[in-house]
Amino acid sequence: MLIPRPRLSTSGVGAFEITPSTRIAADAASESVRLFLQQTLRGSTGLPVRDAPDGTAEASAPDTITLRVATADGTTGSPLPAGPAGSTAESFRLVVTGDRVEVVGGSAAGVFYGVQALLQLLPPDVYRKGRVGTGPWTVPAQTVEDAPAFAWRGVMLDVVRHFRTKAEVLRVIDQLAAHRINTLHFHLTDDQGWRIEIRKHPRLTEVGSWRRESQVGAHVPDAEGTLRPQGFDGRPHGGHYTQDDVREIVAYAADRFVTVVPEIETPGHVRAALAAYPELGVHPESGVGVWTEWGIAEDVLNAEESTIAFFQDVFDEVVALFPSAYIGLGGDECPKVQWEQDPRTQERIRELGLEDEEQLQAWIIGRLAAHLESKGRRAFGWDEILEGGTLSPSATVVSWRGLRGATTAARRGHDVISSPDDQVYLDYRQSDLPNEPVPVAIVLSVDDVFAFDPVPSDLTDAERAHVIGGQGNMWTEHVDTVRKLDYQLFPRVAALAEALWSADASGPRDVADFRGRLVEHLARLEAMGIEYRHETGPFPWQERPGVPGRPSSREERAAYIDAVTANIAD
Repeated sequence: MLIPRPRLSTSGVGAFEITPSTRIAADAASESVRLFLQQTLRGSTGLPVRDAPDGTAEASAPDTITLRVATADGTTGSPLPAGPAGSTAESFRLVVTGDRVEVVGGSAAGVFYGVQALLQLLPPDVYRKGRVGTGPWTVPAQTVEDAPAFAWRGVMLDVVRHFRTKAEVLRVIDQLAAHRINTLHFHLTDDQGWRIEIRKHPRLTEVGSWRRESQVGAHVPDAEGTLRPQGFDGRPHGGHYTQDDVREIVAYAADRFVTVVPEIETPGHVRAALAAYPELGVHPESGVGVWTEWGIAEDVLNAEESTIAFFQDVFDEVVALFPSAYIGLGGDECPKVQWEQDPRTQERIRELGLEDEEQLQAWIIGRLAAHLESKGRRAFGWDEILEGGTLSPSATVVSWRGLRGATTAARRGHDVISSPDDQVYLDYRQSDLPNEPVPVAIVLSVDDVFAFDPVPSDLTDAERAHVIGGQGNMWTEHVDTVRKLDYQLFPRVAALAEALWSADASGPRDVADFRGRLVEHLARLEAMGIEYRHETGPFPWQERPGVPGRPSSREERAAYIDAVTANIAD
């Protein structure tokens, strides 16, 4: 009863039991996976789970769990199933018999995912950090062969609107790894805060990481129909990660085969940066503070060479901290009002030979993307970076306003990460119950997320190849504690994991089958200490009475998306 659903699962006879004499053998490539499995089993079972006598994957004696990477000469058995673009890097074969377990992966990542399948076959208490019972710790005999459908299987975590401590981020990484999610998109800067230490520009965190208070609830219409915050909490909020914190997060994630991909917002969503360094803005004399509202501040970067150089400095330090192939540079929801009304910006547009403000945004994104390319990295940004028509072919597009951006980007030859808000925005309300704690946007249920398909149906085969995967987005305006984060993420992340790993590899999607497996999976979530949303709705302590919301229908949301994406349609 695995989640994600495997491509092949064949039952055997008998079961393997982990006992005081059980050993683990691993080849050199699987050493980090051996350490992970040992730590997990020792904590929950209380058993020693020692290394095999010679410590290598060749030690296939009885009562042994063997971990190894498939050899090129095929000596590890039949070929592994192929994943995206024919790769077997994340593929695995798990074979359980009455006297031994073998996990073979296309790489160490594949071995790790085979171990995740193995853990799911054990009693749910295996996910606890300390010993609960005496067992038996048995695994039913079977063979599982599996490979992911998509290379990018991600969750975006916003730590700007409400800061999450380093320990809480590490906990999220554990949760993602258990579901074979391999990418944490780390949203680090925005109007409401700057969360990463940049040593060359220390005021970014000295000033930009704290705001004096936070909006409560969504914007609601006043007597004239203008949307305004109903109120504020009156409490300062903030925090940031030192560079050593970031290195620890990245290393911890790498040991669990999760790549941390940072995002630094430009040229909009930058008010926290402008609070620290006003000279970066269009109106440096205004002296703005870190924004206390949700939504989009009108303050944007200016287009001076000094501002480009400033953000090149920022990205230089970001690149040094994050080894990911991709570096996010934002590009979404950039207001143009200040540029339109500012004489110097209009002069700058003429100096650069640009036609309008959209091309100015594309020019800023292009300069920063080129800088990242010079460092051997690829820029990625939200689908607004398609606007202006000058995006570098190497840039990758995150399509969030429906799938129109994904279609346009793929047809233009850009790689695509699909993240449509009407399918995978995990901050959206989970039912239309009046006591739902996040009373905003459309209803997005477990079933809705399970149905997510990252590939637009109208693409050709060549265009479909550009869709490298998808992700769910966890914005945190209305999620100010880790308990609320659990509630929004789970069990919808389990459905997301299946949509991105399993797709249609083993037949048509069957939501009834998934829900049957999910019932068993909930016991694993409980053992992990995840306070997931129950099917019956929020418990009284999960409700948030009195918080103003702004629900909408799917029809309203679709009309809005059509309007705001009209200029990127081919």
